Amino acid sequence: MQEKQIRDALDAHWRASAAGDLSAEHDIYDDGAICEYPQSGERIVGRINLQALRSHHPDAPSGFDIRRIQGNGNLWITEYTITYMNRASYVVSIMEFHNGKVVRETQYFADSFEAPGWRTQWVEKIA
Repeated sequence: MQEKQIRDALDAHWRASAAGDLSAEHDIYDDGAICEYPQSGERIVGRINLQALRSHHPDAPSGFDIRRIQGNGNLWITEYTITYMNRASYVVSIMEFHNGKVVRETQYFADSFEAPGWRTQWVEKIA
């Protein structure tokens, strides 16, 4: 699959994720895809299980913002923010493609934190 096609598939995936369209969101995955959440020690095997897990999430996101998508060949990384219950989580999604579908994804989630005052002279605030 060419990079433009992968990028188009990623754009469609993240649009569907933001809209809560579970069917379109999971079109990008191979039937045997593996998704891992290292921080919770979980592995989801298979597109059907991944879609079922996400469809049972107790809260709908109130915000979804893509920061950037970068990749080439079969390895692509998306940085985004997702908000649940007025709390933003920063996410890095690493996707590996094979034959035009995601066969492996690893997602890292991080909560925001207050920046310490001692380093203000060396930093700029970002939105």
